[in-house]
Formats: sequence, structure tokens, C-alpha cells
Amino acid sequence: MRHITAHDAPATGLRGIGDTHWQVRGTCHGMDVEDAEAVFFPGPRDYEDIAEAKELCGWCPVRRDCLDFALENGLKEGVWGGLTKAERAPLHKNLHKRRDYRRVVAFFQGRDVHLNEAERQIVIDHAYVRGWLPERLAVALRISRTHARDLLRQSATKVLDRDRTYGMPKPKKKRKKIAPITAVPAPRSNPGARPAAPLGSASAPLGKAA
Repeated sequence: MRHITAHDAPATGLRGIGDTHWQVRGTCHGMDVEDAEAVFFPGPRDYEDIAEAKELCGWCPVRRDCLDFALENGLKEGVWGGLTKAERAPLHKNLHKRRDYRRVVAFFQGRDVHLNEAERQIVIDHAYVRGWLPERLAVALRISRTHARDLLRQSATKVLDRDRTYGMPKPKKKRKKIAPITAVPAPRSNPGARPAAPLGSASAPLGKAA
């Protein structure tokens, strides 16, 4: 007989380094050991057991934590997070390239989350942009101050090379406002004024006045 403890609590979100407290909230928690072994570690053609494992994982509130735990610890056998060994193979292969920005944000919020190589590099670049000192980065990443200083220098070089290659955006020039053209009012008629001579007339003065 199987003993399954279901939990209605919301998912925990991101798992901390070495944190296994999420396991007690799994749908499979409390399940008979022999049954769990048969269901979650089936053979490649045990389709009924695979389908049953996937169904149980579909109800689990911490299946994302379960999947991350398997990937980060290199657990390639069995069904974890609702995925079989074959389905997880590409994720295992490309784990070092994963860029989960939720983890980056959580890191800067002070949480102790698991970072892969790509996410760790994003953290270092952002730390440089934020003006972190080597001492602060060393404590956050749990590395030596010298190593943290070298990492920040590498990020500084990367930013400088990027600016040289692509250039800094130039500020937009403000366009000068052109005054609207207004119609010139016609001169008022003066009864005592002498009418202007037409162009080409013999009485019209030529050049400067004598």
C-alpha cells in the first residue's frame, strides 16, 4: 500500500545552496520505499510506471526544486521533477549555460542560491556596474579578496572593450525652433505721398543718387 502525503502550500520558489527542506513538501514524501523505487526509477520501457511517476509529479508543488536538485547534483537516473533520464539529458548537458535571472535577482537580495557559471558571471558584471568593492564580492561569492579583485578587473575590461567596439550613445541634439513666417501687412495709403515709379520707367533713379 502506498502512503502519499499531499501538500497544498505554495511552491518555495528558488532553492538555497544545500537546502533540502523542500523535499518534505513533495507529493512523493512518505511514500513506501519499495513503491517509490519502482515508480520513480523505472526501466526505459516501463511505460506504466513512467506515466504514474509523471502523474504524481504533475501534482507536486515543488517539482521545480526537485528538477533543479537533480540537475545541480548530477542525478541522471530516475524521474525527477516530472522528467525522465532521457528528457533531462539536454538540461544536464547545458546546465552551465543556463541563465535564470530570478537567481541573479535573488542573489542581490541576499539569498543563498545556487548559481551556475553563466549566472555567476552575470552577478560579477552587475557587481562591477554597481560599484562593489572586492571585499563585498568576496564575501558574497565566498572567495578570496584577491580573486574577487581580479574578477572585477576582468569585468571592467569587458565593459571598456564593449564601449570601444560599439561606442557610447551620443546625446540627441535639440532642434532649433524656427519662427513661423507671418504675412507682411500692406502699407497704409498716404494721400500726400508721391506714387512710386514703376520699374523700368525713365523717371526711376538709376544707381546711387547724384
